[in-house]
Amino acid sequence: MSKKTICLALSALFFALCFSAEAQQPKVYRVGVLLPGEAWYEIIDGLRVGLRQLGFEEGQQFILAIRDWKGDVKAAEEAARNLEQEKVNLIYTASTNSTIAAKRVTADIPIVFCAGTDPVVVGLVESFARPGGRLTGVYNPTTDLTAKRLELLKEIVPKLRRVVTFYDPRNAPAIESSKSAREAARLLGVELVERHVTSVEELRAGVRALRVGEVGAYFTVSDPMANNQAQLIIDTARVKKLPTMFDVTSHVIKGGLASYNVSFHEMGRVSAKYVQRILAGVKPKDLPVQGIDKIELVINLKTAKDIGLTVPPNVLVRADRVIK
Repeated sequence: MSKKTICLALSALFFALCFSAEAQQPKVYRVGVLLPGEAWYEIIDGLRVGLRQLGFEEGQQFILAIRDWKGDVKAAEEAARNLEQEKVNLIYTASTNSTIAAKRVTADIPIVFCAGTDPVVVGLVESFARPGGRLTGVYNPTTDLTAKRLELLKEIVPKLRRVVTFYDPRNAPAIESSKSAREAARLLGVELVERHVTSVEELRAGVRALRVGEVGAYFTVSDPMANNQAQLIIDTARVKKLPTMFDVTSHVIKGGLASYNVSFHEMGRVSAKYVQRILAGVKPKDLPVQGIDKIELVINLKTAKDIGLTVPPNVLVRADRVIK
């Protein structure tokens, strides 16, 4: 056998071995993630835990390409468009607004969502049982809990007469949430002071301009811009002795008075199975949307003391978590 023949045979064997080794390497999936701000990272922590429980190790079976759009819808759309162009395997959206943006500007990529507003109402899916199309995921009733949230605030502050909320009137979830707040306020005999803002600068200026005694409390509706400015709202409310009601637990840990919502961490954990199954080849349209209904009332007693408020015992006893 000639040297040339031997070299060719060895080369062929070498390439065959390399190909075989490459074929045996597990595929690493790229998951694009859209979230509107700091509070939603808790959902991503839950997603990581859920995927680990399903046998998916980050860096070995999947990589998260996280895009924080910080409440700027145009930035969310640009990020979603770029993720599809980068050919990630799917897009994971941690909020309703993230999902609406991703659906609007992408064409083919599957989307797994965590929606806080009814996904049928805002046009994300055809129905819970039969999503249709390329979107599915989990639903938590953040927006649907708006009325109950205001009712609890009234129980915490029985003499409450006027409550202020800030939101972007172009934001679909905020529109739905403010409708619920308006109706609940009417039934509770409370005046809802709605301040429309279209930029972070407007929001900050509006919060700082609140006068002592102008309103009796701050109340959140489903708006990422306002949620991203939670620390300013918390700090201002403490100075002006205003009770605050949020829809995100982490805001209460930071000094807000109360929150009433599902656990973001649990929502992320449960949603992991959708990511795992779609990466395995299942079509989103074949995966019914799942509701998350474990709801927690969290109260910060230290904040209550700081603003001179005594939380009624009948409310305190119903709290799932009390921060002292």
